Amino acid sequence: MMWKAVLVVFTAIDHASAFNLPDLANIFRPPAPTTRKPNNDEIILLQAISNTGNGKDADIETQARVLSIARRLETSLTPSSTLLSNPEEAKILDGDWFLQYTAPSEIDFGDEVSSDDKWVAAEAPEGESTITTRQFKGAGSISGGGIPVDASSSVALQAFDIEKSRVTNEIQAGIGLVTVGGTYRQSTTVPLRAIVAFDTARIALNIGPTLDISFLFDIRAAIKGSKEAGWVETTYISNDMRIGRGNKGSLFILTRDRDAVKA
Repeated sequence: MMWKAVLVVFTAIDHASAFNLPDLANIFRPPAPTTRKPNNDEIILLQAISNTGNGKDADIETQARVLSIARRLETSLTPSSTLLSNPEEAKILDGDWFLQYTAPSEIDFGDEVSSDDKWVAAEAPEGESTITTRQFKGAGSISGGGIPVDASSSVALQAFDIEKSRVTNEIQAGIGLVTVGGTYRQSTTVPLRAIVAFDTARIALNIGPTLDISFLFDIRAAIKGSKEAGWVETTYISNDMRIGRGNKGSLFILTRDRDAVKA
């Protein structure tokens, strides 16, 4: 049971984010109400990812369409480069987001790629020396140590606490509720990239106690020489939707409304 729990935690870590349990009442704040009319491309994107099981059930054509719409949003309204450093601008990022879709940022069609305008991660010091950047090809799943785990039946929560510079992911796994979290810093060379140093990992077992296995991050840090183990770039953001790209090349589409996408 213990090793299974450890695997689930490392799986959650690779979600290009972080997980955290302390003071959930303050971390998981409801977003401020908004009356802004949604971007038409946002509506089209939500329709495209509906009924895809968080990307798992999306066929190649759907994946390609989603990438195209996401890229259109990313290039039409690029977030401010000071999103992570300006407290006022960061308010739009602060609080809870729900993961509705995840898939590779690139689709292989034999010798061809999905798009000439595909997203490409900028090279930066936070590279393979401490953070895994090997491309993960799973859709609708999250990967830990190269082993994919299905996330198609559970909506993961990601929360940014701007005041404390923390990011938290929470997901209901088969054995219980997993939360993993840590502090983040803005990349010095890629301003929209939040680099996460994990420090907290807990599993609230469905039957039994809550396991605190945060020590695993200390072991990893001793091996890698740093607690920084992942990053996520915010490539598009509005009051209702956020698009992110992770260190393993995955595309993430999140919404403020948990029920924004049809299951």
